Amino acid sequence: MSRQRASRTGRALGVRAHAARALALVLNQRGALSSDVPEGIAPRDHGLYRALCFGVCRALPQLEAIAATLLKSPFKQRDQDIHALLLIGLYQLFHMRIPTHAAVGETAGGARELNKEWATRVLNGCLRRADRERDTLLTAVEQTPSVAHWHPQWLLDRLEKAWPDQWRDIAAANNVPGPMTVRVNRQHQSRTAWLERLEGAGLAARECAFSEDGLTLTTPCDVDQLPGFQAGDVSVQDEAAQLAAALLLDGLEPSSTPLRLLDACSAPGGKSAHLLERAPDSALTALDSDAGRIERVRETLARLTLSATLVTSDATDNDWWDGTPFDGILLDAPCSGTGVIRRHPDIKALRREEDIAELAVLQARLLDAQWQRLAPGGRLLYATCSVLPEENADQMTAFLARTADARALLITADWGQPSGDGRQLMPTVDGHDGFFYALLEKRAG
Repeated sequence: MSRQRASRTGRALGVRAHAARALALVLNQRGALSSDVPEGIAPRDHGLYRALCFGVCRALPQLEAIAATLLKSPFKQRDQDIHALLLIGLYQLFHMRIPTHAAVGETAGGARELNKEWATRVLNGCLRRADRERDTLLTAVEQTPSVAHWHPQWLLDRLEKAWPDQWRDIAAANNVPGPMTVRVNRQHQSRTAWLERLEGAGLAARECAFSEDGLTLTTPCDVDQLPGFQAGDVSVQDEAAQLAAALLLDGLEPSSTPLRLLDACSAPGGKSAHLLERAPDSALTALDSDAGRIERVRETLARLTLSATLVTSDATDNDWWDGTPFDGILLDAPCSGTGVIRRHPDIKALRREEDIAELAVLQARLLDAQWQRLAPGGRLLYATCSVLPEENADQMTAFLARTADARALLITADWGQPSGDGRQLMPTVDGHDGFFYALLEKRAG
C-alpha cells in the first residue's frame, strides 16, 4: 500500500482524510483540484470524495469565516490538512444531508488517520459547537459580502465594477455546479439521432439553445453511460465553448486548399476536435506549451478518429512555424477562469488579484504572436473563459489600437451581450459557462 493511501501506522485513509490531503494542496497554493479519485477510495465513496473537495472550495469564503470564529488560533502551515478537515466537517454540517454524528465523528477521526491524534479533540469541539450554534454563526459571518456571496472580496469588487447590474447573478451562477453538456459529433450522426439513442439508454437531455451540436443532460452521468462515447460519437463540452468552431469557420474563405487552421492554446483538445468535425477536410495544427497537455489533445483526437499536426511549443515562439500563414486561428488564451468557477471552484483559493494584470500581459503577447501567422484576409478568434474586461474588451481595444491591419468583425448572435469589440456570455444556472469572444480579420494589402 502506497504512503499516499495509508498512514505511517498502516491504517488506510478514509475518504475524508483523502479529501483533506487534496484540499491542503489547494489551501497551500501547491496544486489544483482534480476530478480524478485517488487510489484506495472505495467506488461507493467516489461521489462523496468529489462532493467534499469541490463543495468545500465552492463555499470556501463562508467556511473559512466560520472556522475563524470557532478557532482560538489558526492551525500552523504544516497542519493545513487538519484545517482542511475542519472545513470538510463544516461543509457536511451546513450543506450536506449527512447525519451529524457521521459529519463530526468521521471527520475528527480523519485526524487520527493522518497521524495527528492531538487534532481529534480540537475538531470534535469545533464541529459540535458549529452544530449547536449554526444559525447564530451564519448570521454573524454573512454580514460580510465576500462570505454572503462565497467569493473573495477582490473578485466581488471587480465584478461589481465591471457589471454593476449583473454581478450578483454572476456570483450566484458561480456557486452552483454546472450542468453536463455534450457535443454530438456531426460526422457520425445528427443531434436528433443521438438524442434518440440517449433516451433509449434511459437518459434525458434537452437541445442547447445556441450550439447546433449541443445537448444538456437532465442528470449528469459517467461518460461510459453515453451511447457511443468511446467510439467518438459524442464529447463532453460546455455550450459556450461549443460556439468557437462556428464563429471561426462560418464565412471563412480559404486562401489555399485545404483550409489551414491553428488552435494556438489547444489542450485538452475539445475545440480542436470541434473544428475538425465541422471542417473535416481542413489541415489543423494544435499547439500547446506543455507536452503532457499535448498528449491529452492526442488522446482526444484519437478517440474521435481525427487527425491534426500536434506541436509542443510556446505559442509566442516561432521556432516550430514553417512561415506558411494560416487562414484561421483560434486563440483560447490562458485567463483568470472567472467564467468557469462553478466547474473549477478552487479558483476561489488559487487565483490572486495580481494575476489579472500578469495574464493580460501574456494575452497581449499571444495575440501579437498569432497575428504574425495569420494570412491576409484570414480570421483570428480570440476567446477566454473570463468575465473580466481587462482580459476581454479592454484587451481587444488595446490590440486594435496597436495593430493597423486588424479590424473587428461584428458578432451578431442571440447569445451573450455586446462588450467592446466582442461579445460576452455570463455563467448561467443550468446553462452555459461565462465566455468572451472577439472575431478579428486581417486586412489584405
